[in-house]
Amino acid sequence: MPDTETHDAWSAGESYELYMGRWSHRIAERFLDWLAAPVDAEWLDVGCGPGALTRAILRDRRPQSVLGVDPSQEFVGHARRTVVDNLARFEVGRAEALPLADETVDVVASGLMLNFVPDREMALREALRVVRPGGMVSFYVWDYPSGGIGFIDRFWKTAMKFDSAAAALDEAGRFPFCTRDGLATLCTSVATSDPDIALIEIETTFPTFDDFWRPFTLGAGPAPGYVATLDDRARSNLEAALRAGLGDGPIDLTARAWAVRSARE
Repeated sequence: MPDTETHDAWSAGESYELYMGRWSHRIAERFLDWLAAPVDAEWLDVGCGPGALTRAILRDRRPQSVLGVDPSQEFVGHARRTVVDNLARFEVGRAEALPLADETVDVVASGLMLNFVPDREMALREALRVVRPGGMVSFYVWDYPSGGIGFIDRFWKTAMKFDSAAAALDEAGRFPFCTRDGLATLCTSVATSDPDIALIEIETTFPTFDDFWRPFTLGAGPAPGYVATLDDRARSNLEAALRAGLGDGPIDLTARAWAVRSARE
């Protein structure tokens, strides 16, 4: 069976931006609109990656400060280079052991990464630890079990026609808890207040097939990590099958995420 974590190659900031980053920026905006957090708050962005959510917070929520934390030194370095704002800073750290004292921020937010954390309950407990009473803990994850990221769902369904082992890497099977009920259960397990849960959605448009395919060849993320393991013939066969199914473009697909918010009492 494939080592699924080996394919979770998220460290290359520029490659990630082409693969997922452009959509991360758009879903972050939708999330913040829904979250309706107060302005002039102190924020913690857990699993900040290259900084998509932090950028949206700085632009849309007029924060007092934003700290982005991510376990990837490369992602943190990319965020430090590209997010130029005195209100933001970035540190290497894990969601399960946040580098903050108790009750030091007003809003904890996490975008598209909680499913990749080995101990999700500990991550939420840490979020509750560092947020002030009356503050907000929030996150959003892709709706993987329902094929919520259309372009990734099409990729894996096509890959599995050639390679049955690809099924073990498909996020739809790896993260079955990314549903309304699964996320509610996760929150209840760490004694958060009753969470608000909603679907947020964006359209992903690829002007050409090459715009769709190229990010899968750059190695950043589970699907691109899988492509990197294929020989030339297998890669060409997969590319041809995807092109036959999707056409030369434009390619319009939907991406959905579950958004969760809970107040600390």
